[in-house]
Amino acid sequence: MRRPTRRYAYEGSGAAIYVDSFATIRREVRAAGGFDHLPRGADGEPDPDVERVVVRMVHGTGQTDLAPSVVVHPELVRAARSALAAGAPIITDAHMVATGVTRARLPAANEVLCALRDPRVGGLAAAWGTTRSAAAMSLLADRLPGSVVAIGNAPTALFHLLELLADGCPPPAAVVGCPVGFIGAAESKEALAAWAGAHDLPFLTVHGRRGGSAMTASALNAIAQEAE
Repeated sequence: MRRPTRRYAYEGSGAAIYVDSFATIRREVRAAGGFDHLPRGADGEPDPDVERVVVRMVHGTGQTDLAPSVVVHPELVRAARSALAAGAPIITDAHMVATGVTRARLPAANEVLCALRDPRVGGLAAAWGTTRSAAAMSLLADRLPGSVVAIGNAPTALFHLLELLADGCPPPAAVVGCPVGFIGAAESKEALAAWAGAHDLPFLTVHGRRGGSAMTASALNAIAQEAE
């Protein structure tokens, strides 16, 4: 097969694009002070593990102005990475999030679970007057303790998770809560920050309406493995 005639000047090396992308992100975010609010390491600088997560999130969205909106509990990376190393599952609200997880980065061939296709979901959602994404969280309630939860699409799923925890469900090891949208997204993330702060639950979220599957999966991929 013959490649088309090259008519544009662009970088063609995937490896070079990868390296240059992360260098560009760090340069632009640092120039704007976007890492300054992050938890600090022993040297007083932003924790490098947390910084890598934020860089990945920016990379997944193309938005360098995202960084100042990211809120990260100081123990988030350590808690989530330790849980995954011990074999904990990842529980997601959407198959788009699950698909975005790079399986090769998972340290223990961890399960990535989403219950949206469970045949019971529709009936529960109708009976409870909620969304399918929210109802699906209850179907995975027995897998929640010690897991890593990643919610990237549905604010109702995040609210539902917090209600399960308030009702006494043993907590996950960590929550990445970045649902996207105009109805309830910002409010659900505020609720996560408040609940997690009161109960010392390691979490990551993003202020406001921004979020989504790519952002959430990017955070998971950075958490799962230290190597960038």
